[in-house]
Amino acid sequence: MTGDDLTRLARAAIARGFGADPTLPVLDDERPRGLFVTLRGRADGKLRGCIGRIQPQGPRLTDDLASCAWLAATEDPRFAPLRRPELDQVTIEVTLLDEPEAIASLASLDPARYGVVVRQGPRTGVLLPDIEGVDSAAQQVDIARQKAGIAKGSPMSLFRFTVQKFEEV
Repeated sequence: MTGDDLTRLARAAIARGFGADPTLPVLDDERPRGLFVTLRGRADGKLRGCIGRIQPQGPRLTDDLASCAWLAATEDPRFAPLRRPELDQVTIEVTLLDEPEAIASLASLDPARYGVVVRQGPRTGVLLPDIEGVDSAAQQVDIARQKAGIAKGSPMSLFRFTVQKFEEV
């Protein structure tokens, strides 16, 4: 399985959601894992949608990847849904997550290397690693905490994870 396979599958899944009937590429490694699909404007690189899952929901990577690609294009609440003519105007990134591991403190984080999961009961916030403008572990955790709706200073569990990131060229 290559990065090109993953990004092609994500693009084909979005096109299929718009009514096209492309053949979805077959992946060699169907081991389910957490993943995120990120869409960026081709011209400006600005975020256009991002949806993912910390843990896989289906038995095959293909199914979760196709689902997240379509949701990133149409269901990210920060953006209007992508329209069919806009598909050629975005680039696609697929980020595969390694299993999150519990950590005791911010000292175990490096926002350039690790993504973070914050959890308090049913509330969960996630931030991928190596996000432009996120320079400290405290800032990384604070953004994830806000995404989860966890009050500042409230106790929460911390997890970190590494990723493999694949971008369309």
